[in-house]
Amino acid sequence: MPESHALASSTTAAARALPALIQGGMGIGVSSWRLARAVSQAGALGVVSGSALDRVLAYRLQEGDAEGHLRRALAAFPLPDVAQALIEQWFQPAGLSAPGAYRQPAMIDHQPRPSTLGLVVAANFVEVWLAKENHQGPVGINLLEKSSAANLASLYGALLAGVDAVLMGAGIPKDIPAALDALAAHQPAQLPLMVEGALPGERFLLHFDPASVGALAPDQRPALRRPPFLAVISSDVLAQSLHRSTAGAVDGFVVERHSAGGHNAPPRGARQNGEALTYGPRDEADLERLLRLERPFWLAGSQGYPGALAAAQKLGAQGIQVGTAFAQCQESGLLPELKSTIHQLRAQGKLCVDTDPTASPTGFPFKVADVPDTLSEADRYEQRQRICNQGFLRQAYRREDGRIGWRCPAEPAAAYIAKGGQAEDCAGRKCLCNALLAAIGHPQAGPNGELEAPLVTAGDCLAWTSDSEVIPSAADIIGWLSAVDCQADKQPSGQSY
Repeated sequence: MPESHALASSTTAAARALPALIQGGMGIGVSSWRLARAVSQAGALGVVSGSALDRVLAYRLQEGDAEGHLRRALAAFPLPDVAQALIEQWFQPAGLSAPGAYRQPAMIDHQPRPSTLGLVVAANFVEVWLAKENHQGPVGINLLEKSSAANLASLYGALLAGVDAVLMGAGIPKDIPAALDALAAHQPAQLPLMVEGALPGERFLLHFDPASVGALAPDQRPALRRPPFLAVISSDVLAQSLHRSTAGAVDGFVVERHSAGGHNAPPRGARQNGEALTYGPRDEADLERLLRLERPFWLAGSQGYPGALAAAQKLGAQGIQVGTAFAQCQESGLLPELKSTIHQLRAQGKLCVDTDPTASPTGFPFKVADVPDTLSEADRYEQRQRICNQGFLRQAYRREDGRIGWRCPAEPAAAYIAKGGQAEDCAGRKCLCNALLAAIGHPQAGPNGELEAPLVTAGDCLAWTSDSEVIPSAADIIGWLSAVDCQADKQPSGQSY
């Protein structure tokens, strides 16, 4: 058997060995190492979010790393010189001088400095390493295809920490398997960069060489295991396309319905009915066709109820992925006060979730939970002074001189228009980068000293119910989801698998 086929076979077998229950990878920092660790120790696949981890690491070091977790993980980083440089640059024993007074790492683009790449690699290593520390349970990482500029360095950092699975959605991740193959061998890798306004025949690539972060002699390079890759898809058509056209192995799929939290695939056909997105039968994956691909798959979106796992397995799925319930559990990175508010609203039947077609700068629909004192409130959103200082959802564009520039429809409108963007693209766009960082306790101080307001995303399935006022643990959620209970009143409305 050729080596490439043998690798594909082994990684697909590893995918089949993954747990039936996957915890969703919710960013920024909601799916923290603490949550992934707790889920993994309870027997499911814990998943850390790889989004904006360079910010998370730099901010938490500036806050003082009171428990020492980050410095302990950095001490295990295979590139000690890089780790020491990061501590010298970002660690502040006394913490922040004022709330939100963070020093900002450089925004990553198509030509990042080695120090920028080193922070990204180390941050992903730290998150996965802490999630896996001192136990044998599996831990995965979830990344967004849209945040392509950071993805190669993020993957390498996760591989160095021994990540057990890689999940990616919010796009068509057909080049990720080949990149994983290369990075697992400590070899340079590349990904295509989508550039708006590119001329016919123009092709742009993102490059990453592990040696650019810190050279290791061949005999010092840790042996890396190429983990299974699970593509997050919304349709069997995309699954079939990835299965046929991908260099390297797509080892499995997470089939995500439009009821899932975070970013959703846009509806096929007519996109909008007034301001409401309209989804129909064409937006449901054909599971019979998926079965023919002979790859394991997990169902996601409105799976957070007892009996969902058994129902999914009857349909041929290996299991389910659940996010929203875990986002609201004790170990998630979401601010405690936000979890408490959500818990109370849900208990009162007052928690509403809207699929906002314009909130995300990516252009993908985005689920927004209607929670007081967050950016879901129109007045608070309108009062916010626009700023773009994180840059994870920026889009590359071709400048008139042929060079690559970066812009975001959530940045100040005048700046976006000056870069060739259309004014109407700015309407309704929210700075998800800053809002999601604020939701996990890292609000940036704005130009006038005000702290960024948070934003909460959630799926349509809000089935976790309990008379207790105590926020459930991850183990509670897993036990609840593992119960065999197919009562009709436990199944969320709109579920059609």
